[in-house]
Formats: sequence, C-alpha cells, structure tokens
Amino acid sequence: MTTYEKLSADPALTVSVKAMLRENADAVEAVLDTLYRCGGPCDAQLDEACRYSLMAGGKRVRPALTLEFCRLFGGTDEAALPFAAAVEMIHTFSLIHDDLPCMDDDDLRRGRPTNHKVFGEAVALLAGDGMALDAFRIAAGNTAVPADVRAQAAMLLSEAAGCAGMVRGQIMDMYGETHRLSLDELKLLQARKTGALIRVSAQLGVLAAGKSADGPEMAAAVSFAEKIGLAFQIVDDVLDVTATAEQMGKSVGSDAGHNKNTFLSFYTVEGALGEAARLTAEAVACIGDYPGSDRLCALAVYLAARDN
Repeated sequence: MTTYEKLSADPALTVSVKAMLRENADAVEAVLDTLYRCGGPCDAQLDEACRYSLMAGGKRVRPALTLEFCRLFGGTDEAALPFAAAVEMIHTFSLIHDDLPCMDDDDLRRGRPTNHKVFGEAVALLAGDGMALDAFRIAAGNTAVPADVRAQAAMLLSEAAGCAGMVRGQIMDMYGETHRLSLDELKLLQARKTGALIRVSAQLGVLAAGKSADGPEMAAAVSFAEKIGLAFQIVDDVLDVTATAEQMGKSVGSDAGHNKNTFLSFYTVEGALGEAARLTAEAVACIGDYPGSDRLCALAVYLAARDN
C-alpha cells in the first residue's frame, strides 16, 4: 500500500490535519496581529479594513506550507514566520481584490460580508494595495535569514504575485468569461492564479531552511506544490457546484454565473475528483521519502478530500 493509500484510509486524518493547520495558523496570526494598529483619526479606517480581512481566519494553508517545508528541511520557525506572514498578506490582498465589483463582485468571504461591502470600494482597493506592498517589507525584513535569501524570497514572491503569476492568471480568468479556453489554457490559468502562490509558499519554506534554490529539496517542494495547487483548484471548482454557501463561507455557483471556464467544463464531478486524487498521489510521492514529511503528505490528502 502506498503512502497516499495509507493516508486516504486513515480515519484520524482530518482531525490531525486540522490540528496542524490550527497550530500553524496560531503562529502566523501572532505575527499578523501586530500589524495595522497605527492609524490616527484620519486614517484609522485603513487599519480597520486591513485587519478585517487579514484576521478573518481561514485554513491558512499557504503559510502552513511555508512553515512545514522549513521544518521538514531543518529550519526554524523564526526563519519561516516572516515569509509565512508575507504569503498570507499577498493571499489576503488577492481575496479583497477578487471580490470587488470590477472582478468577481462577491458579497461573502469567509462567512462575512466582503471587504468592500463593509468599507466601500475605495478603502477596500487601498487596503489590498497596501497589504500587497507591505508583504515585501515583511519578507525583506526577515533578519533570521541571510541577506541573499531575503533577496531571493522577495524575487520569488514578486514572480508569484505579479504579472508573471497571480495577476496574469486573473487576466486570463477574465478573458475566459467571454472565450472558450482549452484544457491546457485552463491549467496555465490556474497555475498562475491559484498555483503560483501555493508554489512560492513551499519555496519560501525551503529557502528559510537554508536550502539552495536549485537543489533537490527545492525541486521536490516545487513539484509537490504544483500538483497540490492544481488539485486544490479542481476541488474548488467541484465545490462551487456541490457545496453550500454555509459550507464554503463564500458565494457558490458564481463560476457559472460569470460564465467562467472551470475544470467541470472538461470533467464530470467524478472525473474531476479522480484527477485531483491522481495529482495528490503524485504529490505525496514527490516528498514521501524525506523523513518527517508525513504532515505535508497528510495535508495534501486532506485538501483533495475537503468539503469546504
């Protein structure tokens, strides 16, 4: 029986992974909670808007990847936490902007009204802008790692978040609202929009552990992250048509409402879940031989089987 098969059959998997995610979330939230507390009477709304979304909870999967990969390869939490916080700040900015009326025009995120519904479009836009830029200050200010590692981290984070990654993925997503994409184009879209930030989360963990950007540890981490990133989006597409808003904490059925290309344009629900399982098994195989990889492998299996 493979590691993936053993994990999939483990009845305690969900409980153990949720505990691991909570442990990591607590660590990164302690860092995030120190931010955006300086506003005076003229600008306090900016801090309120930033904290409203940044401290709204969620699984915190991306910072967990940073922390777990750093630990896997012998690094410390002190080295990983600034990078983990930066990743979550980038993720949060992207959610604020995705929800805006000019993008997906969503009313609900993590079970609460979206940022622009509470603070208005202008403040939400500025909160997202500020958080995206502040993330690079947090990453570049990570004094627990050498200067060259800080520079590498900032470059990788920029590639993942900017016009080489997430932003270009969003443009492709918008283009797809009026054009039919091929399966390869859809995979490229999701590798940029969703996958790039998942990939860099793993990469930053490897860097924080002191491993080379072109070493075998980084190659294994990248392969793992790319596969779980694609599986994550496939499952998300399935949940958009099978789950409830209460389960997801956000609007469902919005993909069809915006005429988006999704993996259900190419697969049945069963076929899509089968593809996600295949990718997850491959991801587990990428890192399963490293001692101590059980937590990351369990996380991959949990994400592919999740219901929210």
